Amino acid sequence: MERFASGWKRSYYGKGDVIAYRLNRDGVTPAGQSPVFGAKVKILIYGDAFWPTYTEGDNTGLIATDSMKNFVQGETMNYAGPDLEAYCRFLAVKFTGKYPQVEGAQISATEIPYAAIPGQREAFRPAGPEKLTARIEMQRGAMVEAISGIAGFRMLRLGGSAFFGFVRDEYTTLPEIRNRPLNMWLDVEWSYTDTEDAFSGGRVPAMVREIVYSDFGSFESGSIQEIIYKIGTRVLADIACIAEIHLEANNRTWDTVVEEGEWLGVYTDARPAYGCLGLRLRREN
Repeated sequence: MERFASGWKRSYYGKGDVIAYRLNRDGVTPAGQSPVFGAKVKILIYGDAFWPTYTEGDNTGLIATDSMKNFVQGETMNYAGPDLEAYCRFLAVKFTGKYPQVEGAQISATEIPYAAIPGQREAFRPAGPEKLTARIEMQRGAMVEAISGIAGFRMLRLGGSAFFGFVRDEYTTLPEIRNRPLNMWLDVEWSYTDTEDAFSGGRVPAMVREIVYSDFGSFESGSIQEIIYKIGTRVLADIACIAEIHLEANNRTWDTVVEEGEWLGVYTDARPAYGCLGLRLRREN
């Protein structure tokens, strides 16, 4: 179910999983940019003009979702920037400007990352696994929301992670562990003190990514909750333009097959059930 920063909506509609790749194949790419820009987009719109479609089946003012797909893919050619936030804003401004019956639009995008193969100019490979995300809501020409994120971190610690001292009762089978190999997944999303700060050309997401990677294995942790708290508080301390950060981690620690002492073992993928741990931190005024 979708939510909008501008408030409750009695109806909305749009198109999801719209894929677009912009390729600069002539070798002329601005410094710091990749010749491969890929995104998966969702566009949602709302307005009173679309209510008769629900109540009467009257499509007089309706914009077909197939037209939305064509709009996103076609206009990607006209977007020259490298970052998702500006891409979403570009699409939202163009779409609401073209169709006056649209009272508001929320456009979100997930990066489809590619990285250059070392030593080759024209060869690339899928990158990741983490992917940049962005969400912009425009309402009657004004920006309501600007959100950035990075989804899909996959991180492994060989040691330095403990979990003990928790409640033990008749349902407890998990042993206390003083030094476990920790396999953790993480999604991070944040908002800004000023929506204009979202348009940093990728600088802010790069800073958040560096903090996540550097802090994940930088201290002896007693819980995943402690890890995400350390990451979140450092992000707020180091990046002044971020107002609030939401972190959600999954405990995907592998099951033990056999261990020899404390530092050598064979493991397998964890069972389907996993621990989910969330944290939301807000900058104090």
